[in-house]
Parts: sequence; structure tokens; C-alpha cells
Amino acid sequence: MTRVAVVVAARDAAALLPDALASVAWADERIVVENDSTDGTLEVARAHGATLAFAHPFGTIGGQRNAAIARATSEWVLVLDADERATAGVEAAVRAAIAAPAADAYRIPRRNVFLGREIRHGGWERDRPVRLFRARFRYDDRPVHERVLLDATPATLPAALTHVPYATLDGYFAKQLRYARDGARAAHARGERCGALAVLTRPAARLVRMLVLRGGWRDGAHGVVLAALAASGVAAKYARLWALSRGLER
Repeated sequence: MTRVAVVVAARDAAALLPDALASVAWADERIVVENDSTDGTLEVARAHGATLAFAHPFGTIGGQRNAAIARATSEWVLVLDADERATAGVEAAVRAAIAAPAADAYRIPRRNVFLGREIRHGGWERDRPVRLFRARFRYDDRPVHERVLLDATPATLPAALTHVPYATLDGYFAKQLRYARDGARAAHARGERCGALAVLTRPAARLVRMLVLRGGWRDGAHGVVLAALAASGVAAKYARLWALSRGLER
């Protein structure tokens, strides 16, 4: 039987890992890589079935995943985040895909939950990251929005992951600030620059796109709040890029 390793990169995820690992108990390997945790993440991972759990210095999330993939002995890798769960159909879909591959990599749809409600519009319903692939592939080194470096077109798995990226607003704001900082620095390193007008127009464009063009209003108050928060994150990113462009930050 073709084997599959589940890879989880985690930090201070002791509260999340038991359910995440339980949802993929069927995998041949479950590998957890962590960095700088203070809540016993490694010990929890080992106690809840991780085949291998180890610490690795953090560079990027892609680098963390690559370190774990390099230690896998299986032919295929399924990447899972600590705030994700494999739904009931994932095992069968994964086993069928790797037994008779139609592609060397697969996208897996994600059912995203925001403050207790699944978001079905606003662009979140299009979320299909590449998560199942042959173990020869690796991630790039982007600080945010990392990608798997493929030499083939991925197919799509007929099963979904449940994703709870923001269980609380505190969690949302913490991640938003980190993404704004890292995204602005990456854009600046690529040579991008912006003026004050972009700090005004880019967030407005995101709000209109999510809320109106992609139907975020259909998710009710959750959709409206999420679109507003997304726009504020864009404002934070471009404000930082504006500051970097003028040498006001480093």
C-alpha cells in the first residue's frame, strides 16, 4: 500500500494538536515540527500519536514544513495546520488518490470558520490550497502565502478540511499584524513601493471585492465584519509599505 505522511508545523499549539492529530489517525506517519513553544507542544504531540515530533529553528512556515517533509519516509505528504481538521471523507479520498494518482499533487478545499460560523462567500469559499503531494516537492521561502513548488498541475481532492483560523478576535488581530508586517517587507524586498493614496484605495478595493463582488454580505454580520477586518489588514500592510518606501521603518 502506498504510504502517506501528515506534516504539521506548530507553535504553542498544545490546545489544538490533539484534535488535529486525531482527525488523521489513519495516516502512516504523523510528523510535528515546532518552534519556540512554551506550552508543551512537543510533549502533547507525542502523547497524541505523533510518529515524530521535533523542534526546528523558525525561518518561514514553508521552511518548517520542508524540515518535516525531509524526515518523512512515505511517498506522499499531506500538510495539515494545527487549526485544521480532516473531515470524514478525507481518508478515503487521500487513499484513492495516492493508490491511482491522477496528478502528482492535489488541492484540498477548506471549510473556513470565523468566530463560530462557516464562511461561504466573500472569496473564502474558493480556498483550495495544495496540501497533498509527492514527497519530492518542497515549499518556497515566502514569509506569508507560501506555495508548494510544483512541476505539475494539481488536481482537486473531493473532500475538505475544516479550518478555524480565527477562534477569537485577539487571534485575528495578532495574525493580521504579523501578516501585514511580513507582507510589506516581502513586497519592499521585491522592489514594490507605494504612496499614501494606496493606503486609502487598496483597503477600499478589498472591502468592495469581498463584500459586494464576491457576495460576502450573504454571510450576514459575520461576512460584513470579516470584510471590514480584511480591509483593515490591507491598510496595515500598505501603511507599512509606505513607511518602508520612505525609509521611515526598516
